[in-house]
Amino acid sequence: MNAPTPADPRVALRRDGYAFVTADAMRGLLDAGTLTDWPAFAASWNDLGDDAYLAARGRRRRRRHAVFAADAGGAIRREPHQPHYQSVAYNPLQGGIERWFEPVQPAIAESASLRRILGFCRDGFGALAPDVRQWRIEVHQFRIEARADEAGEPTPEGVHRDGVDYVLVLLVDRENIERGTTTIHAPDGHELGQFTLVNAFDAALVDDHRVAHGVTPVAPRDPALPAHRDVLVVTFKAA
Repeated sequence: MNAPTPADPRVALRRDGYAFVTADAMRGLLDAGTLTDWPAFAASWNDLGDDAYLAARGRRRRRRHAVFAADAGGAIRREPHQPHYQSVAYNPLQGGIERWFEPVQPAIAESASLRRILGFCRDGFGALAPDVRQWRIEVHQFRIEARADEAGEPTPEGVHRDGVDYVLVLLVDRENIERGTTTIHAPDGHELGQFTLVNAFDAALVDDHRVAHGVTPVAPRDPALPAHRDVLVVTFKAA
């Protein structure tokens, strides 16, 4: 298991290409007192659409998606709804096609919680890449469900890179779930570290140019009860 990241996760991102930030530290970095609508923000994961593209391959996942743009140190603007696209090089399972998902709801896109998270990413990633003047941001709400007869796959494409510059994975909720360990890998495939997002606000930050990441399948702790893992994934790419 990896030790938690130092107080400034940019130190670990520069040094190692990734950072694991515990919930208490992440709340402090986000100034959690400003996340006044967090309960409603987290509850919105109960209203995600099915990922029809993944279902066609016999797997299950719920999600919503949105695209934003941000000037370095400036305003963050939502862009018109558009598809999510990855090349086959980055996503051999579902790459090479435009995938349209249900949009992030307007109230969630404008929420204090999401806007603070995006601002944190803009400032942190911007400090690591000061030459970038504008960012393309993609926001993904994911729910992975696990059943007694079927494990949930947080990363059905396996260990991968996203084809962006930086990634934030923020745990929103984890209900009746076992396993789900995040693994970090060097370009040659060897493992650099691992950790498990267990508590709401536990987070992983990744330099997508330097490392790949994956998450092991999840299973219900009590097979008789519903089980899910909710995460917010935010990617930043130089526009």
